[in-house]
Amino acid sequence: MRAKVKAFLSQPVRVIPLGFLAAILAGTGLLMLPVSQAGPGATRLTDAAFTATSAVSVTGLATVDTPVHWSTFGQVVILACIQIGGLGLMTSAVLLGLLVSRRFGLRTTLMARAEHSVALDLGDVRSVLLRTLAFTAAGELVIAAILTARFGSYGYGAHSLWLGVFHSVSAFNNAGFALFSDSIMGFATDPWISLPLAAGTILGGLGMPVVFELTRRGRRRRRWSVHTKMTLTGSAILLVGGTVAFLAFEWTNPATLGQWPWHDRFLPAFFQSAVARTSGFNSIDVGAMNEDSLLATIILMFIGGGSASTAGGIKVTTFFVLLWVIWAELRGERDVNAFRRRIGPAVIREALTVALVFIACNAFGVFLMQHFERDTELTAVMFEVTSAFATVGQSTGITFDLSDPSKWLLAIAMYTGRVGPVLFAASLALRTRRRLYRYPETRPLVG
Repeated sequence: MRAKVKAFLSQPVRVIPLGFLAAILAGTGLLMLPVSQAGPGATRLTDAAFTATSAVSVTGLATVDTPVHWSTFGQVVILACIQIGGLGLMTSAVLLGLLVSRRFGLRTTLMARAEHSVALDLGDVRSVLLRTLAFTAAGELVIAAILTARFGSYGYGAHSLWLGVFHSVSAFNNAGFALFSDSIMGFATDPWISLPLAAGTILGGLGMPVVFELTRRGRRRRRWSVHTKMTLTGSAILLVGGTVAFLAFEWTNPATLGQWPWHDRFLPAFFQSAVARTSGFNSIDVGAMNEDSLLATIILMFIGGGSASTAGGIKVTTFFVLLWVIWAELRGERDVNAFRRRIGPAVIREALTVALVFIACNAFGVFLMQHFERDTELTAVMFEVTSAFATVGQSTGITFDLSDPSKWLLAIAMYTGRVGPVLFAASLALRTRRRLYRYPETRPLVG
């Protein structure tokens, strides 16, 4: 029996989701304690499990008002879940092992590499993980210092430090949890709040493979890998495109951008574009946005951030690989080329699989939630389900009023969205094999 359990836990495909599940269960138990709630009594199981899942999956959706419902202890639990979920369970375990014993085993190394999809030699994994910790700590400290100083100018006093640290960790890990009931709508036109949070969200959403390569090769763009070029170029296009879309769709909306003078509308539009693909912050009322803006946000959430990052969605590289496939097909080219490199058939198949599986899961989730919430508009349901599966955390404001079946559905979607890409990458690495035979080729009609 012991040998079977050991064999079962020897694969990252099994250990990683169980690790995330264990973290969610621990967070749920802590959040159900009376000390975690600001008021009398204890939190319901549904709300505690939903919050813990949202924090560990670094999503940001919430069924209760975070600053009002949770005590300081409860907020610390949420912050710990965000940090563990952002770094990754195996990465956190490896880093803890390094700090305690200065070494870690081969199996743990393989699992950590699988969790972050880092295609490096085993000897480089330790270096990558330490760089991950250093990069995360440095980014969070810088952003926390800026936010603390700025919150202090608003008269929050000693509480400014906690506000700065919490929002810094939440932004850098793309979680989107905020200690203000209206997220950061009260600071929408303040660049000293919005820009650091946007910067943390963007950096955290690039992915460690990109960050690791940039730290090693710096500005020598000719030596960048296609993955890094594709991620940076794609992220820039989506960031600018999203900003332009929000400016165009919300410019005259008095409930969103239209409430400010023309020169103050650019920062909230940029911030909304920055967080729409990765985190649950919002500086304008998402529920008051026009249908066009909601659709644009759904598209951005569907695409998501960089591979091996805390962002969700199908990932920037997946989306742009598919665009290159379409472009090559329209031009009648035999090969799919990007940045003077040919993209192999295996990568194209993986991109198609990821996109189609995400669409199928999302559609099934929308179908179920629409069944549970018959009085809710379909657009709002699509928005909520996409936000959960993409682990983004944006919401039109319906999360508080959802029925318990819908809350559990979204919790499952957030968990699936967090561990799904990890399992897919690990399973590909472990199960890739060649057949010793091939069937005759055929050409069915398409289109």
